[in-house]
Amino acid sequence: MRYSSSEEEADDFLQDTFLKTFQKLDQYSNVGALGGWIRRIAVNTALEHIRKQKMINVKLSVEMESVLPDDAGDHLFEKMDVDVLTAKIQSLPPGYRTVFNLFAVEGYSHKEIAEKMKISEGTSKSQFSRARKMLVALIQKDELETEKKLRYVD
Repeated sequence: MRYSSSEEEADDFLQDTFLKTFQKLDQYSNVGALGGWIRRIAVNTALEHIRKQKMINVKLSVEMESVLPDDAGDHLFEKMDVDVLTAKIQSLPPGYRTVFNLFAVEGYSHKEIAEKMKISEGTSKSQFSRARKMLVALIQKDELETEKKLRYVD
């Protein structure tokens, strides 16, 4: 779900992952965890789908670019419920979402992301930075709305 924008798309990713896993099962060398091997297939399958849809070259949002400094709001991620954070990540534009997941969740370097997505390393870094800023802005907006509701109830 972290790489998709809908459950239907995630189902397609998952189905293709299972097919590829079974087709390539003879290539598994019993080195490392089977789950890690399948996870790599799943990530690569999602990236293939995204590339096919040509969703990577997202027009960057200029208005979000200057909203916050790069390290602002990182503390917000630490206190969030995983499901809420996943929903916020899913609301990001596809390019931002993909780079954010690969870097922050999967642990790929920007160089590796650039190679996998066929983009420059600088593009990977800037999309991650902008994704993080957009997430912080979305979280802060929700917190403000919650505070307003609480004040209205009181």
